[in-house]
Amino acid sequence: MYKINYRNFWKRAFDCIGALLILSILFPLLLLTMLLIKLKMGSPIFFTQDRLGYNGETFKIWKFRSMTNCLDETGNLRADEYRLTRFGKLLRDWSIDELPQLWNVIIGDMSLIGPRPFIAEYASRYTTEQMRRHEVRPGISGWAQITGRNSINWNQKFLLDVWYVDHCNLFLDLKILFSTIPLVLMRAGITAEDHATMPKWNGSDTRDSKSLSE
Repeated sequence: MYKINYRNFWKRAFDCIGALLILSILFPLLLLTMLLIKLKMGSPIFFTQDRLGYNGETFKIWKFRSMTNCLDETGNLRADEYRLTRFGKLLRDWSIDELPQLWNVIIGDMSLIGPRPFIAEYASRYTTEQMRRHEVRPGISGWAQITGRNSINWNQKFLLDVWYVDHCNLFLDLKILFSTIPLVLMRAGITAEDHATMPKWNGSDTRDSKSLSE
């Protein structure tokens, strides 16, 4: 069972109603974004990736594609700063690339509010305490996002995520939701220092690692 301080039914209702409302409002923007990605980068329009969700189970996250798939001379994907397009950076700056995750919310993989889902390959690197972030559904925005987003290091993210699990309630979710809006408009904390996105996590706070895809 979720270790949250209000009934799962109400959190799920909050997620579904909120996601459908946001989708209905932003539907023209979603269509325009899909068209522009198709024109500027071609197919695919969406980027999918395996992420860790509730109880550490894997699910496929949906995002708008913001990078090319160009390879280096060894046949591996180039670093993010080389693959991130100008239009893709615009999508990231305004968090538009995250909007397809509303579908993840509707089908129950994610919540509107919760710890951000990390890539599946991190599963074996968690400590027992860090794994507690998966006692709730992952979210589109969360406590760590409004407290620094990618400008804070990995250790700080884990501490904030576990704090959220211990203090989660409807009023906190509403606070996070309404605090997210001005942060998106201010484009705050989008990238880590000296990185196009966020450095890869190797089981400790490794700021100088190569950044990860999308």
